[in-house]
Amino acid sequence: MAALSQESAPRGAFHAVGAALRGMAASPSGLAGLTIIALHLAVAVAAPVLAPYDPTLLDSSAIMAGASGSHWLGTDALGRDVLSRTIYGGRIALATTFPAALLAVAWGGLLGIAAGFLGGRIDQILMRLIDAFLAIPWLLFLLVIASIVGTGGGILVPTLAFFYGLPIVRVARGATLDIVAMDFVSAARARGEKKHWIVWRELLPNVRDILLVEGAMEWSWMLLAFSSLSFLGFGVTPPTPDWGLMISDARLYLTVIPLAALAPMTALAILIVGINLAVDALGKTLGIDRIRGAGP
Repeated sequence: MAALSQESAPRGAFHAVGAALRGMAASPSGLAGLTIIALHLAVAVAAPVLAPYDPTLLDSSAIMAGASGSHWLGTDALGRDVLSRTIYGGRIALATTFPAALLAVAWGGLLGIAAGFLGGRIDQILMRLIDAFLAIPWLLFLLVIASIVGTGGGILVPTLAFFYGLPIVRVARGATLDIVAMDFVSAARARGEKKHWIVWRELLPNVRDILLVEGAMEWSWMLLAFSSLSFLGFGVTPPTPDWGLMISDARLYLTVIPLAALAPMTALAILIVGINLAVDALGKTLGIDRIRGAGP
C-alpha cells in the first residue's frame, strides 16, 4: 500500500490499466470478454464499411422479406436491411454509455473518497442524500427526465453518469474508510500535507482498482438502461438504428420477421456477456470481488 501511494496518480492509473488488461487476457474467460468487447467496438467504428446498405434506406419492394442473398438477415416492416441496422445499432449505445461510465467513475469515485476521508457530518449528510436518490426507481426517473428535457446525448450522458455514479460513491467511500486508518495516511497528515494532496497521492491510487471493477460493471447496466429507454420510445428517435428501438419496432411482427428482433437482441446480449466476462476476469486479476449484482 505504502509503495503504491508514492507513485504519480496519472502514471499509476495507466500502469494499473495496462497490468489489468494483461492479467485479464491471461484467463480464457477474460480473453473471451475482451475479444467480444473489442469486436463490438471495431464493428461500431467500421460500420460504414461493413454494412451492406444504408441503415435508414427504405425499400418498398422488400418489406418484411426473409433472409436471402440480398438481405442476409431479412428486412424490417419498412423494408430496411436488418443486418445493416444491427451493425450500426451499437454505435450510439457505445458512444453514449462509455463516456457516461467514465464520468460516473470520475465523479462518484472522487466524491466517495472525499466523503470517506473527511467523515463527520459531511459524510453523514452525503450518504443520506445518496440513499434517497438510490431509493428512486431509476428507470421511472429517467423517463421523466427524457419526457421533460429530451433524449439527446447531451442529456443522456450526464443523466446516466449521475444515476450510475451513485453506487460508485458508496463503494469508493467504503474502500476509503479502510485506507484512511492506515499508517501511510496518518504519516501524510502528520507531515501537514494538504487534504486534496492526500486524496490524490495517497487515497486515489489505493482505491482505483475497486473503481475500475465497479465502473466496468456499471457500464453493462448502462447499456441495458439505454436500450430500455429506446425500447420504450424515450431513447434515440426513429429512423436512427439502435438495438432497443429495433426490438421495439419488430415486436409486433415476431412471427413474420423474427430476425428483425432476434438480431439486435443477440448483439446486445453478446456484448453484455462479454462485459461481464471481462469484469469477472478484472476482479480476479485485481483480487477484488464483484461488489454489486445489479444496477441502481
